[in-house]
Amino acid sequence: MINLFIPLFIIIRWIDVIDILLVAALIYQLYYLVKGTVAINIFLGIILFYLLWLVVKALNMQLFGSILGKFIDVGFIALLIVFQQELRRFLLFIGTSDIFTKGKIGKGLFDFKFQVNKAQSLDINAIVKACKNMSESKTGAILILTKNNDLKFYSNTGDVIDAKVSVRMIESIFYKNSPLHDGAIIISDNVIVSARCVLPVTEHADFPAHLGMRHRAAVGITENTDALAIVVSEQTGEISYSLNGELKHALSPERLRELLEKEFS
Repeated sequence: MINLFIPLFIIIRWIDVIDILLVAALIYQLYYLVKGTVAINIFLGIILFYLLWLVVKALNMQLFGSILGKFIDVGFIALLIVFQQELRRFLLFIGTSDIFTKGKIGKGLFDFKFQVNKAQSLDINAIVKACKNMSESKTGAILILTKNNDLKFYSNTGDVIDAKVSVRMIESIFYKNSPLHDGAIIISDNVIVSARCVLPVTEHADFPAHLGMRHRAAVGITENTDALAIVVSEQTGEISYSLNGELKHALSPERLRELLEKEFS
């Protein structure tokens, strides 16, 4: 006689709940690390590939499952190669953050932020006016405006400002005698998070030789993240704009305003 008994429920132990929570926290932190970067597509692809392998394995598809299994076997090494920069950032962030300080254990690991999609508020007038003034006085500057990725790793390389965006604040930071002028400022949600930040530079061999390190940094940060960068040249006073690794030169304040309104309005 065939046994047709099917269990109507699954016994879940408390250790299973902890296991699920830890995996969820790990996946969320990995997603938060690569969110807004070019690595997010690779991350999502790996998740979908692994889910496909689980389905094939559950359906007992021997041939297809064995092929996918070979990829899974070498997946760890592939992850180390593909995500070497992100893993380095993650380890440095863990080592330099206050996650494990007294009274804050677990806060960084389980700090889930569920946000409703909303238009980012940005004082475009203040940024355009500050860039125009610095252009006229040939004051070198580089401003990084975040979108989905808050660039916390890069903001930690500078000095915390945590001030609302204003013309005077931006100009005072990049004033040539200011101790904060050397480096980038990172702006997120209309707040100047940090100043004097160190950014990655582009390694393209065909990058124009007449452009300086500010322009290289602007292209470098926008190649790897969804942020946008504004550069004011110290030599010529030209305003440049970079997004997705592309650099636009010699922008007028009006054109800069149009580009910013397109991204943040």
